[in-house]
Amino acid sequence: MNEFEGMAFEVAFAELEETVRRLEEGNLSLEESIALFERGQRLAAYCSAQLDSAELRIRQIMPGGETEYTEETLLSENDDFEGIGG
Repeated sequence: MNEFEGMAFEVAFAELEETVRRLEEGNLSLEESIALFERGQRLAAYCSAQLDSAELRIRQIMPGGETEYTEETLLSENDDFEGIGG
């Protein structure tokens, strides 16, 4: 079982930010710093995987597998809906 399983991206990212802040302060022992760094690495990997998963989901629902709307995408979708409600 993944130690972060079920953790919301926002919660994991906030913890990662706090981890970075604590490491940057430099008020930890070497062992505490290493343990915190290791957890931060795992949090970063978890957040990255969550973002990759979200991007894949977006690619699956966007026309042509795009990840952002372009003017052409918006215009073509407008054409698809012109006859609706008309």
